[in-house]
Amino acid sequence: MRSAKEFDEVHRLIGAGLNDCEIARQTGIPRPTVRGWRTQPHKRLQLPGASSPCGVDHDFSLLPPREYAYLLGLYLGDGCISQHPRAWRLRITLDSKYPGIIDSCCTAIDTLMPAQHASMERQPTACIVVSLYSKHWPCLFPQHGPGRKHNRRIVLEPWQQDLVDRATEEFVRGLIHSDGCRVVADDRGVKSIRYHFTNHSEDILNLFTAALDRLGIPWTRSTKYVVSIYRKAATARLDEFIGPKV
Repeated sequence: MRSAKEFDEVHRLIGAGLNDCEIARQTGIPRPTVRGWRTQPHKRLQLPGASSPCGVDHDFSLLPPREYAYLLGLYLGDGCISQHPRAWRLRITLDSKYPGIIDSCCTAIDTLMPAQHASMERQPTACIVVSLYSKHWPCLFPQHGPGRKHNRRIVLEPWQQDLVDRATEEFVRGLIHSDGCRVVADDRGVKSIRYHFTNHSEDILNLFTAALDRLGIPWTRSTKYVVSIYRKAATARLDEFIGPKV
């Protein structure tokens, strides 16, 4: 196992803008290891006294913000984490009609866990379950817990909020791709685009609207469980980074 000093030196050189080949040449650390540390910075050293249950000291600030924020949005909408004898399983249930969303989910998971690959399992209900086993999921998504999400408190940790603030568009995109929709309405012959996000958790609804506020996108609570975006400029802004589900 590599030392913490080597890990920190590699990330110092990454921060200085060096590519993997140059870092490998300067440090003598194999290029695949450098590449892994660049894309999986949360996995550090196995330490008996580590503060996390998995026994790893995580540096969450080094997680890739875009992939993490997107996967967090998917998890809050259609994800769950379950315990197994040797690891935890993250499952994201997605509609099989949208292979693009399924691919985006797999890419986000594979980026966070580059030494593994997400699996896909087709369900009888025309859904695809994207999943991966890891002992780190409870650390990366501390919102997990028994029962349904709308029956428990959902609050982001400060480090999660920082990542969401750095990749707010991806967070909103993940939420829409899970529990949201984009529709083209016909109002007396005039077509207009509308976005809706539906969730029974007030906390998750508030996370969604706070992200919209950060992006300067106006919204309305059309029902108790639905947030809607109607204004032309607002839906055009969402179309810049979301658009139709594919």
